[in-house]
Parts: sequence; C-alpha cells; structure tokens
Amino acid sequence: MSNLIVHGGLPLRGQIVPSANKNAVLPILCATLLTDQPLRLVGVPEITDVKKILQIFRTLGSDVRVDFATGILDVHHRATQFDPAEHKLPEEMRSSIMLVPPLLARFGVARLENDVKGCTLGVREIDPHVEVFERFGACVERTAGSLIVRTGSTMVANDHWLDYASVTTTENFVLCAASADGASTLVNAASEPHVQEFCRFLAMLGVEIGGIGTSRLRIEKGRKLGGGEFRFSEDFHEIATFLALGAITGGDIVVKNSAPEQFPLIDRTFAKFGVEVVHRDGWSRTILDGPLRVRKPFTQNILTKVEAAPWPYLPVDLLPIFIALGVKAEGSAMFWNKVYDGAMGWSVELSKFGAHVFLSDPHRLVTFGGLPLSPAKVESPYIIRVAIALLMVAASVKGRSEIANALPIRRAHPGFVENLCSVGANVEWTSGE
Repeated sequence: MSNLIVHGGLPLRGQIVPSANKNAVLPILCATLLTDQPLRLVGVPEITDVKKILQIFRTLGSDVRVDFATGILDVHHRATQFDPAEHKLPEEMRSSIMLVPPLLARFGVARLENDVKGCTLGVREIDPHVEVFERFGACVERTAGSLIVRTGSTMVANDHWLDYASVTTTENFVLCAASADGASTLVNAASEPHVQEFCRFLAMLGVEIGGIGTSRLRIEKGRKLGGGEFRFSEDFHEIATFLALGAITGGDIVVKNSAPEQFPLIDRTFAKFGVEVVHRDGWSRTILDGPLRVRKPFTQNILTKVEAAPWPYLPVDLLPIFIALGVKAEGSAMFWNKVYDGAMGWSVELSKFGAHVFLSDPHRLVTFGGLPLSPAKVESPYIIRVAIALLMVAASVKGRSEIANALPIRRAHPGFVENLCSVGANVEWTSGE
C-alpha cells in the first residue's frame, strides 16, 4: 500500500497529539548501546527505521521489549555481542552510521555497508563521519561491499571543528566522545531540537555535556554510564505540518506542543503567508483572516523569501510544506534550500495540479500562487516532507487526487493517515495497481 488517495476540499478541524521526532528517536536508540544498564524509552513511534534498529538489537542478543500501542520500549544490552564476520549494519538506513561509535566502545569494531543511504536529497557523503572516527583513533578499512572500523583499547579525546553543521556528524562526534578518555570539544556543532534532545538523553546516562543548544559542545564521559527512563518530546516537524494542513484547507487543527520556544522563526514564516500561529496552554493552532496571501516585503521590487538552512535557520525539512502554502497563497514567493542539491526537483509535480512554479537553479524555487488548482495524480520522490507537501496541495483541492510512492511518510509519522482522518480528511492508502 504505497499510494495515497486524497479526496480534497474539506476543511480539517480537530486536535492532534504528534509523535516523537524520528531524528531524535533513531540516534537515541543507537546511543542505548553505550550502556549495559536497563533503559526505558517512552513515546517510541511505530515507524520502519525504529523496527529495523530494534531487529538489529535482537540479532546482537539484546533484550528488547516494545509495545507500540503505548510507545514504551524496554531495552537491555547486557548480553549484546558483535561479530564483524557475521553482523553488519544495513545500507538502506542512514542512521546505521550512528551505531558505529557505540559498537566501537563496546567491542572495538563495527562493520558498515559501503553505501549508507537515506532519502533522495542528493549526495549524502560519509567522509565527515570517517574523519570523526579517525580523530578518535579508529582505523577505517574499505573492503568489498563494506567498511570495517576498528579501534584500540580506548578512544582518544580530541577537539574538532566541523566544516559544516551536520546533525549526524555532530551526533557521531558526541557518541565517540562519550566513550573517550578525557574531554572533547566540537565547534560548529549542529544545534537542532532533536540534537538537543539526543544530548539530554546522554546526560541522563551520565555523560557530561556542556553547551547543549549552541554551536560549541564540550563532552566528557562519566565514570560508568547508567540506565533510566527517558520520555520523548513531540516532533516540531509534525507540529508544523499539521498546523500547515489546517491553514491550507481553511480549517482549524489544534496541535499539542510542549516546546513553543522552538517556534518563533517558524511562526514568522507562517506569517509570510497570512497565517498567525497562536500558542496557549501547551497547544498550538493557526488563525487566518481571509484567504492565504503572500505578505509583500517592505523593500520594493524584491520577492518574499523563505530561506532554509541548519538550525537556527528555518529547518530545510519544513521547506516543502511552505512551498505548498506558497502554491495556494495569492502572490509570489522565493524558496531557498541552502543545504541539499536536488531537493527541489519535485516541483514539476506541482504543475500537475495547475500550479505555476519556476525552478531557477537546484537550490531556489519561485511560486506564483493563487491560481486555480485541480485534482491530479502526482509522484513523490523518496523525501518525507515532499510527500506530505503534495498531500497538502491535494487536500486543499476539491476532488480526487493520488500521491504515488508516498511511503516515505511512514518513515517519520506513525498513524499519519489515521490522524488526518480524525480531523475530517478523506484519505486512504492504496496499492496503486
């Protein structure tokens, strides 16, 4: 069941409790391997990548008990073993690379498939990760189809300055530093909310981390890492997505949000399309005064811009949902993805709805919104938020649309269609055959 059928034109109204952020859940799952003490994680979403990591844990001999109905995971790595001749980390899951540091810490060796993949966002190099492993004293060897990473008896603390504020490279540095003797410092560290959540989990285990939420981190391992219970926060991506779905359909979706302090720039970006976001008593909602309309800049003869880059910029993962708003809103806007090559190539699918968009280069796209849109059958690339953006446009247009290859949504959002239906959407999965 890989396609979504959307009968659009219905204003969506109701309450949504978002799931946890997969970009926090996956690295935290990897980090659990650092300790041999029992752990309980609360709010674990039922998504494909989570299931794959838990299966890896079971293969390695860990004790894993999960109830996705309650979101409770109990995991204990006391009997875990790793044999590079037998065990390997799957290439189709990019988060596999974050299993390398804890395996090095526990067993001194890890085996990674040669080409770690994620979604279709251009080249996702692993060179920065290799550099981090080597700085901590590991040896990286390329074999037929795999990378073998080995380290000596202990990893060596060090200071490093990233050439780019990469989330996974930051997390891998922190994971290595959590097992290294001495204090390590990372400059130009990523500071996204999910990186902060990841660091708070490691601090719960006993790792000393200074500078959480900034671009400079100082990490020093504790004497012995412990266990405990950790509860995940709501995913700010999912919060913004449901707020946008309420706005684009002319509805009123109220979304649970425990961290509105993360939203000032996201709120201001919504305002560029005539949408006011209100946060009150742990919940967020959007308010519209008339139709969606691009707010003109004070400076004449320039386009309203939405620029996305590493936090504290607007997150690039949210750019597609604002492009969907731009297609629907009256007026023109320019969208700038400062991170990924090839992240805008899906714009041709928007034209199938009747939208007028212009891709000026691999990083910048202009929408000429407010045109009459009609239902369409479109095809999503393997990018989570793009599949959702296409669904947003379909939900705003009266009639039957189909989003082919929408499975990436399930990588991040458990029960996404069920949540949509609970607020009045007419959406269903189909095989597309």
